[in-house]
Amino acid sequence: MASNRRSGGKGTPATVSATRAGIEFTLHPYETDPDADSYGEAAADALGVSHDRLFKTLVTEVDGDLTVAVVPVSSSLDLKALAAAAGGKRAAMADPAHAERVTGYVRGGISPLGQRKRLPTVVDSSASGFPTIYVSAGRRGLQIELSPADLVRLTGASTAGIARG
Repeated sequence: MASNRRSGGKGTPATVSATRAGIEFTLHPYETDPDADSYGEAAADALGVSHDRLFKTLVTEVDGDLTVAVVPVSSSLDLKALAAAAGGKRAAMADPAHAERVTGYVRGGISPLGQRKRLPTVVDSSASGFPTIYVSAGRRGLQIELSPADLVRLTGASTAGIARG
């Protein structure tokens, strides 16, 4: 995979984090659709990438603690499976405004990389079935392609079957 470590001259915290870690990644800019129902599906369609290979970053609360879930855009998050994977009893989606404040990113551009505060992260186990996957690079209109192993290593994530559908 070719390495492209710049995003129009200005990096995001996600791309800075990946660059500092010395991993190989490719940035994929695309035109955003402000009327899209799903930022992730719109990104996959714009880039011509399978919905199974482009992953969305969801900020949740597991027993009251913020936790990041990374699942394919083709799937929904299984909150019970996430709670179990994170060692908790109950999971719910976090308040979007709170998620934006804590991560430093805006909704539709939240990356699992380079967050303002490192949160516990669970990546769906389906990611390991691909040589590379796509996640938000920290802003709408920019995806970062990297190996699932690098994503797990950089975020300190665990992997588990947390997607359904």
